[in-house]
Amino acid sequence: MSLKLQTSNITNKTDPKSRNSRVFIGNLNTALVNKSDVEGIFSQYGRVLGCSVHKGYAFVQYASERHARAAVLGENGRVLAGQTLGELHSSSLTVSYTAAH
Repeated sequence: MSLKLQTSNITNKTDPKSRNSRVFIGNLNTALVNKSDVEGIFSQYGRVLGCSVHKGYAFVQYASERHARAAVLGENGRVLAGQTLGELHSSSLTVSYTAAH
């Protein structure tokens, strides 16, 4: 028997503490990447409370701001489904990936 992590689709956009522990993921290839994929990648940084995936981007809600910051720093520049993840940010930290020319 395997246990599957269940998370909410809701990320709280009004609570200040929740805003600091929410990560925005830009340039996401949502034609190939789904909610389970995002949760699988980002759960390595801490407890994921919620995840919502939209066309081209996603939000991941963590239990703490520390986990959100670790995810932003850890996933900067990751190539996923043929696309480099774009801007990743929480309210307290923003990292934009720029390829060297």
